[in-house]
Amino acid sequence: MLPKEKIDRINELSKKAKSEGLTNEEKMEQQALRQEYLKAFRSSMKNTLQNVTIIDPEGNDVTPEKLKKEKNDRLH
Repeated sequence: MLPKEKIDRINELSKKAKSEGLTNEEKMEQQALRQEYLKAFRSSMKNTLQNVTIIDPEGNDVTPEKLKKEKNDRLH
């Protein structure tokens, strides 16, 4: 994930945008930070999903084939 300082800055800019508005430079900074945050979040989520196995109530592995393939590719 992003460092706490960057998340704090995202929140600071968001509050400022709601209260008084942002300069063009701040808007660009906010957009760049949001994109960086989304990239980190997606990477983390993908990593989490690659470590998941889905088991149905009868005990059968019902993990989607695409996920199984990605998991297998990552191991080799």
